[in-house]
Amino acid sequence: MGSLTEEQLLQMVQDFIEFESAEAVASENHKPRGLTLQEILWEVTDIEVEILEKILKYAADEGSTSTSTANLKKLMVMKLRIDGYEASLCTTSWLSSFDGPKVLQFRGGYEYIDVMEKNTRVIIDMDFRSEFELARPTEAYKELTDMLPSIFVGSEGKLKKIICVICSAAKKSMKEKGLHIPPWRKATYMQSKWLSQHCKKISFTPTPTQFAIGPKHVQSFSPSI
Repeated sequence: MGSLTEEQLLQMVQDFIEFESAEAVASENHKPRGLTLQEILWEVTDIEVEILEKILKYAADEGSTSTSTANLKKLMVMKLRIDGYEASLCTTSWLSSFDGPKVLQFRGGYEYIDVMEKNTRVIIDMDFRSEFELARPTEAYKELTDMLPSIFVGSEGKLKKIICVICSAAKKSMKEKGLHIPPWRKATYMQSKWLSQHCKKISFTPTPTQFAIGPKHVQSFSPSI
């Protein structure tokens, strides 16, 4: 199965919402590999679709520029705020301990975007699929991760479901390859990237001299915590 572009995923989402047809999925007795993940991805809300459409539009407006990933996230936050969304850049941090011959500690940190809309938290990750890549994946695992969007827009609940499915598949893939499963590939560690209790939120509010709407016009950012 080939990779899905964000546009294809969005079309799939829109088709699912519009038709809600039982024919959109296989029968329970004949489920193809990875259908459970498809079902999770198709569980969308109106606000998720709305924000995804905005993000895809912003990304299309930018085109292929040399904007760094960090600045792209800031740009997305600013454009969302201009459009009236309560958007922030989130930086999580955590310290994980793992038992072994000796206790090992790993300090982690990650950055993503979130939007609070109508008492609902929506998480946005601009490079989501790459977080689940393995060096030597089985074909089954690669087919599964190819279904993931490179840009994720969804709730905490949806994210937890995806992590559970993918990390379980990663464990199976690595065992089949005879590889040791590192702690940072486990679901609890992966969840900490987006769902750590230690999360610093920063909003970026543009001023008239700092931001002009349109591609290639982001010069600087004014953070406000």
